[in-house]
Amino acid sequence: MGTFITISVDAEDKHLVEHGFKIMKGVDASLSSYKQSAVIYRLNRDKKVKLDSYSYQALKESTELYRNSDGYFDITIGSITKDLYHFGEQERVPSRQELSDAKVNFKGVHFSRGEAYLDEGIKLDLGGMGKGFGVDKVAGYFRANNIEARISASGDIRCLDICSIEVQSPFSDDKLLSFKTSKKDLGITTSGNYNRYVKSTENNHLINPKLKKSQTKFVSITLIGSMNSSFLDAYATAASVMPIKKAYEFLDSLELAYIVLQSDAQMKISSNIHEYTDSLLMNNAIKK
Repeated sequence: MGTFITISVDAEDKHLVEHGFKIMKGVDASLSSYKQSAVIYRLNRDKKVKLDSYSYQALKESTELYRNSDGYFDITIGSITKDLYHFGEQERVPSRQELSDAKVNFKGVHFSRGEAYLDEGIKLDLGGMGKGFGVDKVAGYFRANNIEARISASGDIRCLDICSIEVQSPFSDDKLLSFKTSKKDLGITTSGNYNRYVKSTENNHLINPKLKKSQTKFVSITLIGSMNSSFLDAYATAASVMPIKKAYEFLDSLELAYIVLQSDAQMKISSNIHEYTDSLLMNNAIKK
């Protein structure tokens, strides 16, 4: 996953935590584009591979997410994030010509329950939904055992009980805001351009698949909702790379609340935020 994973439960349930981590490792062993033994890594390398249950479900969800987001969530962005920027490896800034020539086309992904193959030039990157997907699988395990757990994978959190959440400011060590979830089993996800980039945030990992360039309109987008964490994760990624007007229209069409910090330091909060949160406190001294 390329990040720290935390699982919090009551003391009497701590014996179940180890299996939760085992599930997350299983997801990573399937969806990773870095581990050479992983299904997705081998699919990128060999262009054809047998799928396991995790990789099949992730590809199936990615198809739905691509359609729901009007193509702004596109896992074939790997031809840019993996082949050109080399995020997480020997990072570099590609030329405009390299970006223009990169093949980004979801129609180049073909799969059935048993196997998948890619057209030439296509490479997958499931980083836009993979952590959320893993959180869903771990949450499903604790849910089945009637355990009120909190699972966190960097910016993707699932609260099966009532949680207190702090969203860090991208501009300082201060918190941007804090809140309590108002109901059980909510997902919270944050997508931002300030953590993973090469040289400057103008070369960040949030790539608009239609323009083949990094987005700079939004600093961070936090989504809160009951839908699967993989969908929250992907929708935050998709909204981050949309034009501003389209992004808000898209988010307003979904059953979730949002907190958006624009690149001009303006913060936009959805009108339904109190359906999902209690005790919302904002830092009014946001400085870019």
